[in-house]
Amino acid sequence: MALVVADRVKETSTTAGTGTLTLAGAVDGFQSFAVIGNGNTTYYSIVDSTANTWEVGIGTYTSSGTTLARTTVLANSSGTTSPISFASNSKDVFATYPAGKSVHEDADNTAYAEQLGASNGIVINKQTVATSFSIPSGYSAMSAGPITINSGISVTVPSGSKWVVF
Repeated sequence: MALVVADRVKETSTTAGTGTLTLAGAVDGFQSFAVIGNGNTTYYSIVDSTANTWEVGIGTYTSSGTTLARTTVLANSSGTTSPISFASNSKDVFATYPAGKSVHEDADNTAYAEQLGASNGIVINKQTVATSFSIPSGYSAMSAGPITINSGISVTVPSGSKWVVF
């Protein structure tokens, strides 16, 4: 399962509740989620304009039944990371690139990411871990301390990997 980011992916859904969405096909001028690939994950957004509710997260696409499982909710209109209980209204479901997951440069060519910024050979990190994170197997990570891990948040370090806090 790979994380896939694709441009101009947008479908609709009338699925109600907090679970997996059944997708209804590409909106005119857009691609369907099929470009993500069966079993792959992507960043998504769901917008119900009728109820003024929305959600941004990481979803898993399944080609059988053309569904999008709401694997991880990153943000929503309720201000939480819990799935929104959507009504059966028609909702726009589209691929997006969440600000909290973005890597970008400012006008001075300083690169920033949610947990890391690099400029002129100096690497910086936030002192608070506010979202759960898993270090990929076979990789190591480092942070400059002190580091605070928010309540309910975890940092997973798989066997064979290391996280060093200086």
